Amino acid sequence: MNNVCETTVAGRKLTVEFGKIGMLSDAAVLVKYGDTVILVNANASEKPREGIDFLPFSVEYQERLYSVGKIPGGFIKREGKPSDKSILTARAIDRPLRPLFPKGYRNDVQVVCTVLSVEQDNLPEILAANSASIALCLSSIPYSEPVGTVSVGMVDDNFVINPTVEEREKSPLNLTVSATRNRVMMIEAGGDEIPEDIMYDAIMFGFEECKKIADFQIKLMEVMGKEKKEPICFKVDEAIEKEVRDFAFDMVKEVMYITDKDERNQKLDTVKEKIGEEFNEKYPDNLLDIADVVYRMQKEVVRNMLLNENRRPDGRTFDEIRPISCEVGLLPRTHGTGLFTRGMTQVLTVATLGALGDVQIIDGLGAEESKRYMHHYNFPSYSVGEVGPLRGPGRREIGHGALAEKALEPLIPSEEQFPYTIRLVSEVLSSNGSTSQASVCGSTLALLDAGVPIKRPAAGIAMGLITSEDLSHEEILTDIQGIEDFFGDMDFKVAGTEKGITAIQVDTKIAGLSKECIKTAMNDAKKARLHILGKINECIPAPREELSKYAPRAYTMSINPEKIRDVIGKGGENINKIISQTGVKIDIKEDGTIFILSSDKLSADTAIQMIENVTRDVVIGEIYLGKVTKITNFGAFVEILPGKEGLVHISQLDFKHINKVEDIVSQGDEILVKVTEIDKQGRVNLSRKDAIKESANKED
Repeated sequence: MNNVCETTVAGRKLTVEFGKIGMLSDAAVLVKYGDTVILVNANASEKPREGIDFLPFSVEYQERLYSVGKIPGGFIKREGKPSDKSILTARAIDRPLRPLFPKGYRNDVQVVCTVLSVEQDNLPEILAANSASIALCLSSIPYSEPVGTVSVGMVDDNFVINPTVEEREKSPLNLTVSATRNRVMMIEAGGDEIPEDIMYDAIMFGFEECKKIADFQIKLMEVMGKEKKEPICFKVDEAIEKEVRDFAFDMVKEVMYITDKDERNQKLDTVKEKIGEEFNEKYPDNLLDIADVVYRMQKEVVRNMLLNENRRPDGRTFDEIRPISCEVGLLPRTHGTGLFTRGMTQVLTVATLGALGDVQIIDGLGAEESKRYMHHYNFPSYSVGEVGPLRGPGRREIGHGALAEKALEPLIPSEEQFPYTIRLVSEVLSSNGSTSQASVCGSTLALLDAGVPIKRPAAGIAMGLITSEDLSHEEILTDIQGIEDFFGDMDFKVAGTEKGITAIQVDTKIAGLSKECIKTAMNDAKKARLHILGKINECIPAPREELSKYAPRAYTMSINPEKIRDVIGKGGENINKIISQTGVKIDIKEDGTIFILSSDKLSADTAIQMIENVTRDVVIGEIYLGKVTKITNFGAFVEILPGKEGLVHISQLDFKHINKVEDIVSQGDEILVKVTEIDKQGRVNLSRKDAIKESANKED
């Protein structure tokens, strides 16, 4: 039986169909918003997965290029591995849903969002987030807390829900809010230096709309929802828990009060060994129970320390930032480098400048087709003192790299101001809390060191949260380190400049954040950001005036747009000739602007001269030094400018009568010729006699 329900979001119809397709999935919903259509399938395993201590929940966001009428590029004409955009979307859908599953639920749960049709005014990623919540709520999976998601823009100082393409182009704010009927679950934001009070109001504006979408999902559950299965939740044997706690709680508490991280970890390993010696043989089938008890004892001690004793594990006050150091110019051959260290978190960012043709080509569902500014982030296992395989970037690396990229994007100079493609790579050298925000700081240093004229320096910080069980008591932490992130309730990352916020990413492990928490976290983050910006300014107060001697130089020239085809030549013959002879890189814009990139000024000047020659008009009466390209019985063809030839009739080769053209010139000779005529068909007639005569007169 097919069930259909409708509502309105931002003045546009949202339609949910359930029961028509995907009959074998626990829940399969087809959700339409305008002409954007998403299919979401939700399924869960019958039994919990053995031997794990987490919820095995996965969200997949599948882009189908047919949804925008495209055929995939490259040799393999089908979709391959997920794009960065699809990975980021899947992460954004996952984050608000994961904390709302029953605690201890360890069945495999998979939500697959497939994009079937896209109307650019209605973003598929926003619809997919809502559809994922709808599918889980309608399924028999023990999940029943609806989450609404909206995009918020700002046009003419007014907030707009789910802005259209035209509105997004005008908006200095790109905000995504996910929330239940009671609390905000997730925030993802990019902005052009948005003040904290405006960002807060925008979040609350989105929150109100999320409530309406959540209320709609409640009605859907009443009309078409399946009966929920009773969850099988992991629970430790009470007798084992009591034994382990009686034996080890005091030892664990003593260790967790050690402020030095290395010493604390070493002592904790010793305590775990003692616990293992005491209980592993006695309870060989309950090792997961024992590990869970140890984990919860650590968590209990740390949270009590923070919430009730106003003490942090490393002894800092709640608003205190760890010691910071900034360095630039570390690597001699790179174009720019920045080393940022905050406590035991350390990131090295390297900036590389390239030609505009080095942009990243995007084969995706959006209107954007290329990127000239890129940020990539690497998190090797040695950064946390561990051994592990070195593979390509995972979801975490892609997510953290995108966040830092978003933080700096509004500050990157325009193509006209700085005609380079810019790539930043952040190498995490040591990790103990918020490497993504450290990479924002390291990237700012690297850009300044590379001489990139960014609008202003940016910095980032991560805020944390500890709450009581009933959520009535909460404490905000500035600059959280690893242990506070691990045992805490929130990771609230804020990046920006002295003027405002450029990026936010917030996720939580509890049933959402209060309004007071959001406001306090943003205001405290601003104080911390200004402190870090002061350290950056002490290190390098402005972009370097000169680029690295190893960085290529960009030269700009303009030509008549109608001459672009002359520069390119037939089949690219002319431009390839210029590039091969000079070694430069050339990018041509539709308006006739030409960018030339070269590490050698002489090569660049030569390329510019060659382009000028190609685009020069042949003028009647001017004398040119040309090259004989072809000989016929009636004359010689001479190339006077690149790609432009004229005919010297046999009668115009010499003052005396000649029988054969070869008596005067041979193919490949360079001769002076004068333009005597350009006929209506554009054919050029030349005279060697007139050129010789005029040259002789000038000498006299």
